[in-house]
Amino acid sequence: MESTILQQLDINLECSDCIIQDKKVILKISSNQHTITCPYCGKKSNKVHSTYQREIQDLPIQEKQTILLLNTRKMVCGNPECQYKTFSERFDFVQPGGKKTKRLTEKILITSSKLSAMNASKLLASNSIHASKSSICDLL
Repeated sequence: MESTILQQLDINLECSDCIIQDKKVILKISSNQHTITCPYCGKKSNKVHSTYQREIQDLPIQEKQTILLLNTRKMVCGNPECQYKTFSERFDFVQPGGKKTKRLTEKILITSSKLSAMNASKLLASNSIHASKSSICDLL
């Protein structure tokens, strides 16, 4: 199940664990890419500076909130002419620094386009999507 969901987000993702709780599905995921391209200069790097975990909300699975615990690498750029010495791994399915997948954001925007932020938040919550009225307003 996890691999099918992940393949829709990015073919380079691997799931290391799946935890099913009462109202949540938590997938621990990471990239299987060995080299990452610097978004600033375009040079490829395989030198890891550090790693950190991002918590990304995705579309619900079987009426359970879905959380992606995304292991993200901070890489060292080997280009001496690049103005950035390190950069974070980026993923196409989520904005840099984002907390929700792009497909979840799209669903929230579609749902909230005809409703008040408060009503949209309530409707989304009934579908296991957690989006406060203030975060809906920020998206709009």
